[in-house]
Amino acid sequence: MKYNSLGLGTEITKELASDLNTLLANFQTYYQNLRGIHWNIKGKNFFDLHVKFEELYTDANMKVDLLAERILTLGETPLHTFEDYSAITKVPVGKNISKDDKAVRLIVESLTELLKIERQILEKAGEANDEGTNSMMSDFITEQEKTVWMMSAWLEESI
Repeated sequence: MKYNSLGLGTEITKELASDLNTLLANFQTYYQNLRGIHWNIKGKNFFDLHVKFEELYTDANMKVDLLAERILTLGETPLHTFEDYSAITKVPVGKNISKDDKAVRLIVESLTELLKIERQILEKAGEANDEGTNSMMSDFITEQEKTVWMMSAWLEESI
């Protein structure tokens, strides 16, 4: 097996970078969804949700940057066009959502898709002994599980 300067197998590293690019594309869609619902939310929950959505999109923006930097660290190029993102995203696209329950449900559905991808990457990173990617996915998963729980509680739904 051939190894790179990080001590990781070159083939599995390329696969992980590709998977991270898929996650990056999905995070970009999630980020845009959050911006849209932040801008367009209406109703009695406006003040609370407007602030919460800003908190979430700020966090998503930070994660987008972390993902791109991890892809670069693994020696690959991060995707960076909307064309690339839209071709592979699984996160549902929210358009013109202004109702509070639809906005929160979009967040839960989006995070559910992100968590599926992250768990696959976590498993592959563990097999590859890629602690950097593994740690990142573990942190993302922990935070997002809590957000899903909170948003589900707001919707008065079980997980």
